[in-house]
Amino acid sequence: MGGGDGWEPAAPGTAGPEGVARIALTAAATELLRLLREQHGPLMFHQSGGCCDGSAPMCYPAGEFRTGSSDALLARLDVEGVREPVDFWMSADQFARWQHTHLTVDVVPGRGSGFSLEAPEGVRFLIRSRLLTEEERAALGG
Repeated sequence: MGGGDGWEPAAPGTAGPEGVARIALTAAATELLRLLREQHGPLMFHQSGGCCDGSAPMCYPAGEFRTGSSDALLARLDVEGVREPVDFWMSADQFARWQHTHLTVDVVPGRGSGFSLEAPEGVRFLIRSRLLTEEERAALGG
């Protein structure tokens, strides 16, 4: 499984108002999600914002990570080649700090130290970010 370079074209996640997406996927992340879907069934992401790998998005079988009132659902990602959307959750505390940020899920070589499904593949998911434009913030209500 090849890793992304971080700047390859990103596919948008589920678009919000006026076609604005808060989260996108690189081609490498899309390819890896298709592979993980074949191996594990429906998927989800959670990003806690903790230290170490807690600041990287963790991929789990859908429903395996229990979300609650301290979590925010940022997107239901439409992934080409995956039947169902991949929910992307983030701790509400972290989202409060990142609410003005566009996130791109990418893949790089190396193993994280978490329980994310991609670890056995020798790669790990990571987030690349940029500030939302004024237009994007307005469309997303921020």
